[in-house]
Amino acid sequence: MMARVFAYPRLSVFVLIVWLTLNQSISPGQIIIGTALGLFAAVTLSALQQPGLRAGNPVAILRLVGFVGLEIVRSNIAVARIVLRPRAERRSGFLTIKLEIDDPYALTVLACILTATPGSLWVNYDPRTGLLLLHVLDLIDEAEWASIVAGYEARLKEIFR
Repeated sequence: MMARVFAYPRLSVFVLIVWLTLNQSISPGQIIIGTALGLFAAVTLSALQQPGLRAGNPVAILRLVGFVGLEIVRSNIAVARIVLRPRAERRSGFLTIKLEIDDPYALTVLACILTATPGSLWVNYDPRTGLLLLHVLDLIDEAEWASIVAGYEARLKEIFR
């Protein structure tokens, strides 16, 4: 327990300093409250700590970055066409995709990628079933979106083994 309390001493001191600055007082009561808040912050952060990141294969990381960059450019163009041609028929909707990855870091990266890509939004993930709920602005072909997500998954598997 003591290791968790003092796991982040700089954070605890920073919280204390911010507390004293916000209250514009260095009275003993404010110091005690600030110290308690700082220690609470350290314990909370220790409890939230995930196991260390084990990302590897820098070539796979570069391939993923390139693939994501191309997809973002392609999606920006597609969304611009939709916005500039408002009369064009489009069908937005939700799509459920079964994911194979279960690493929390890989899922986080996948969520960031899908949310950063214009026209798609990570809505929900059920870790028990491995199902991802994705919202797509222009849902023409569900199989195409499933293959895009599978492409991201394959690259993430190479990185997070």
